[in-house]
Formats: sequence, C-alpha cells, structure tokens
Amino acid sequence: MNQSARAGIDITRVLDAPRQRVFRAWTDPEDFAVWYGGDAEVPLDRMSMDVRPGGNWSLVLVVPGTEMPFHGTYLEVADPERIVFTLQDAAAPEGDGETVTATFHERPGGTTELVFQQRGGHLTAEQYAAAEDGWEAFFDALAARLATHP
Repeated sequence: MNQSARAGIDITRVLDAPRQRVFRAWTDPEDFAVWYGGDAEVPLDRMSMDVRPGGNWSLVLVVPGTEMPFHGTYLEVADPERIVFTLQDAAAPEGDGETVTATFHERPGGTTELVFQQRGGHLTAEQYAAAEDGWEAFFDALAARLATHP
C-alpha cells in the first residue's frame, strides 16, 4: 500500500436533476458511457455493467493515441440512494483498486446532491490530485448529460 498524505478524493456536487435520474446516469450503460471519461470516448461495445452487488463492470476509455481499460465490482447498489464499486485500471496490481462511493441526496426543487468518495490508499498524492481533476471533468460531463437528456 502506498503511504500518502492524501487519503483519497471527496467531491460534492449539486446536479440539476431528480435523484432517480442521477442514479440512472450511474447505472445505465448509455448514460454512463457519455459522461464517464469526460471528453474521452467510451464505446458501448467495449463496456459491460452488471449493476448488482457482486456484479462486475468494465469499460475502455479511448483517447487519441491510447486506450485505458478500467474494471471493478459493484459492492452495494441501493436504488436510488447509493452505489459503491471498486475501480481498477490496467496498471494496478490485481486487488490494489480503489473503492468509489456515490451517495445521492434529494434536494428541494428537483435537484440532487452527489456526495462522491474514492478511497483505497493505492495512489500517490499526485495521482489522487490527477484523479480528482478527472472526476471533476467527468461530473461536468454528467451535468451536461442530465441537462440534455432529462
């Protein structure tokens, strides 16, 4: 395990969509492929999602000149409140993945507060900072997806 001054990532966002719609964006392959990866392409034929506790997921982010495969296992799926899954890229030794927790809180006016955490301790402080920047870009893409596909 990598010793780092940083324990993980914490992001909170308010999204302009009902909680059920935000949850669906995390569990529907067509939605997830659009926002996960930000500007990168996630071909639907290169991803799978078995959204249930113990189910696996995988996808490939395609950016010019490279492909980045990710995979993991769903640990908890509580529609529409919470989803927890492991996250691992191809470079990480098997079992050295991170755990992602996304909690969805219904707010007034049909909005949703997304509370996001990534933990695991397998990344350096610099890697966590880069991953946080990535998730922020992903959540920008998520907000855009929700705005155009309510």
